Amino acid sequence: MNTVWIIDDDRSIRWVLEKALSREEINHRSFSSANEALEELESSSQPPNVMLSDIRMPGESGLTLLQRVKTRFPQLPVIIMTAYSDLESAVSAFQGGAFEYLPKPFDVDQAVALVRRALEQSPHQEGAIEETTVAPEILGQAPSMQEVFRAIGRLAQSHATVMINGESGTGKELVARALHRHSPRRDAPFIAINTAAIPRDLLESELFGHERGAFTGAATQRRGRFEQAADGTLFLDEIGDMPSELQTRLLRVLSDGNFYRVGGHQPIRANVRVIAATHQDLEERVRQGLFREDLFHRLNVIRLRLPPLRERREDVPILVRHFLQRSAQELSVETKRISEAALKYLQALPFPGNVRQLENLCHWLTVMAPGQIVEVADLPPEMRDQPMRESPVNWTDGLGVEADRLIATTPGEVFDRLTKEFERTLIRRALTATGGRRIEAAQLLGIGRNTITRKIQELGMDDDRATTHDGNHDT
Repeated sequence: MNTVWIIDDDRSIRWVLEKALSREEINHRSFSSANEALEELESSSQPPNVMLSDIRMPGESGLTLLQRVKTRFPQLPVIIMTAYSDLESAVSAFQGGAFEYLPKPFDVDQAVALVRRALEQSPHQEGAIEETTVAPEILGQAPSMQEVFRAIGRLAQSHATVMINGESGTGKELVARALHRHSPRRDAPFIAINTAAIPRDLLESELFGHERGAFTGAATQRRGRFEQAADGTLFLDEIGDMPSELQTRLLRVLSDGNFYRVGGHQPIRANVRVIAATHQDLEERVRQGLFREDLFHRLNVIRLRLPPLRERREDVPILVRHFLQRSAQELSVETKRISEAALKYLQALPFPGNVRQLENLCHWLTVMAPGQIVEVADLPPEMRDQPMRESPVNWTDGLGVEADRLIATTPGEVFDRLTKEFERTLIRRALTATGGRRIEAAQLLGIGRNTITRKIQELGMDDDRATTHDGNHDT
């Protein structure tokens, strides 16, 4: 049985909450002090499912109670209430592991909704605890990702140059590291360089090194990335942005296997495997004269394409759970869980930043989501308000996603808004099919002529071009 403990020295607050919980048929107990609740907790074999506690009370404070409870029952949701709404109290509450911070005076319905949400996430709820396992570095069940995995497997014993294409945030460097880790060069260095992030006048020295005195500021000899990656793998990210003069030098290295440091005269053997990556269409850049065609063919020995997240929506759940677990480990906090409604909502989003954007979102949720189970309402406002750019395969799933969005953004208006939009869509499509003839449209929909006329007026559709023919014109 769900049990909520109310701890507050203010009798009127206890009374209001008791009445509200009784009305919702939620079992509860009340205590006038933290000491009283702690004594009961010590002697009780069954802890409550949720605690509602004030901060300032005679004896032990609510924050001390929170600390003691979290030490013994780390997953028990504790809602902290206070009439002294200040930053220090809020921060202390959340640092102590509070489920939520509820400033007084509060709306009773809001408090009850918060209690219900905490009950759903209580560790004593059947099936509430989700087992987590350490996931591999690259995750994917989508067919397009399975093709990438197969390609990495086929290249396991190869030294071939590889070109990785994919949008920003799809995980190109992860794939490059996997190719290195599963190659004969695995015991040698993996060196990565983003050619777009280094100024043009420094990139040559970064790649090939320089001799002492080669240019102003070159006080000592420096080994470049090609030397640092000796016998291993050199990963050239964003190769499409490489300046044309360096494209020529890179081509020479790939052609004859030798290079010179800047200011040097002795050739150095480049025993490295090159893996290049870009988010750009290199064929198009070749046609525009922005990328050397001969270098393109040198790099394009084996090509791997990484799909954007919108093409592998079925991977969103496993990626979200993995990133939530990893963020929790990094922050030394309990791993958040995510509801099915929130997962479906995320699967319908476009995610222009791809997997990196999803990872950043999970880190944000680990820090900012109030409870242990992430709901649609916990998502950042810019994501809750974002229209769905691509419809799910099943229209009812799309309806569910839109319902979740409206529940999070306009509670209290969901049924009315969706019902009206549903009716407008049906009538508009039927009228389009009949050229605006209402009687025929009503027959298509299986409703009466008077009904469709009334609905058109109620829904404010009289000005629609498709509804200009009235009943007299239909006969």
